[in-house]
Amino acid sequence: MKMKVRKAVFPAAGLGTRFLPATKAQPKEMLPLVDKPIIQYGVEEAIGAGCDQIIIITGRGKQAIEDHFDVSYELEKMLEERGKTDLLKIVRNISDMIHVAYVRQKEALGLGHAVLMARELVGNEPFAVLLADDVIDADVPCLKQLIDVFEEKQCSVLATQVVEGAAISAYGVLKGKPVDGTNGRLFEVTDLVEKPKPELAPSNLAVIGRYVLTPAVFETLSVTQTGAGGELQLTDGLRNLLKKEKIYGFVFDGKRHDTGDKLGFLKATVEFALKRSDLGEPLRQYLKGLKL
Repeated sequence: MKMKVRKAVFPAAGLGTRFLPATKAQPKEMLPLVDKPIIQYGVEEAIGAGCDQIIIITGRGKQAIEDHFDVSYELEKMLEERGKTDLLKIVRNISDMIHVAYVRQKEALGLGHAVLMARELVGNEPFAVLLADDVIDADVPCLKQLIDVFEEKQCSVLATQVVEGAAISAYGVLKGKPVDGTNGRLFEVTDLVEKPKPELAPSNLAVIGRYVLTPAVFETLSVTQTGAGGELQLTDGLRNLLKKEKIYGFVFDGKRHDTGDKLGFLKATVEFALKRSDLGEPLRQYLKGLKL
């Protein structure tokens, strides 16, 4: 019996200090890329990949995320009365999208801990983890690409990307052997290292914020020691999982924007706006006219 991926977990309990003061009173996941909050891009990707249950790991001060995916009666009534049917449709689409459940992570104790918080809601089935900061622009949703690999291999699959030079030290990095017949896109993971020094990195394959994981990861995370900064690292839990079952790394098709970084956020805003039929042309003309 092949396992299907239906649940997607979004760790969203972090404090977003890089974007202060904007994130003092609103979650960084709610910062808009053009006119849509960062987290909504990820939720739409999960839906596009066939997930119908979304689990968001939240913390204090994250109420806006819950409100965003909830029904807003007052707003809908006002838009209806004013005949703004196009805006009404956009607002209704958000709350009609999916079934969303929330788990509170009382303290941010690392990504591994956030994933472990979803254990009861996920149960004994495979699931996806999406880090909303990584907004991936792709013709086929990045998560769908991973799920296609999972459906064939029935093992955990990590999204990977080639990162050259010193920048590799900002990522989890995998060591792996290429799987025959996949054009160097699929690797069987033999080891994982969190944020290695560039000269010690086992490869140039960085782990990006998309994972399809088997439920066995909950068991390994629950017995994994806390690592750097007293946090429970997902990478450490995955290393322990490797002792029990195979893990694959997949080099996905698509452009990743790191919106957790100010420059990455600005670049993503410009690129997404340029793709819009309503904004692209006037923005392009404006940018061309700047004395750079």
